[in-house]
Amino acid sequence: MADPKILETFPNPAPHRDFVIEHTHHEFTSVCPMTGHPDFGNITVRYVADKTCVELKSLKLYFHAFRNEGIFFEAATNKICDDLGRALKPRSLTIISDWKARGGFSSRVTCEWKPKKKR
Repeated sequence: MADPKILETFPNPAPHRDFVIEHTHHEFTSVCPMTGHPDFGNITVRYVADKTCVELKSLKLYFHAFRNEGIFFEAATNKICDDLGRALKPRSLTIISDWKARGGFSSRVTCEWKPKKKR
């Protein structure tokens, strides 16, 4: 399974401002745990950084670690959201996974991560 320790970060160059960062990976691959068939999708990472941003080569390597894993669309999207949320601690984070059609269905899963409120 994809290890979130792969994810590297660098300092946000403008932490005083909210700005949206969006990365789309067009070659995401995993395996359906029911059929063993490959699943292909696009993963969009959209976030407003707080102190750190994700380094793209590490994000690519993290995504490639899913390549031979049996995981449902919903689980993959939620894992990516949780792992990036923990690594970046962004002001906001949305993960959108668009899956290629198979069996007449295409699927889209959207997850949002929000920082825990301070008590």
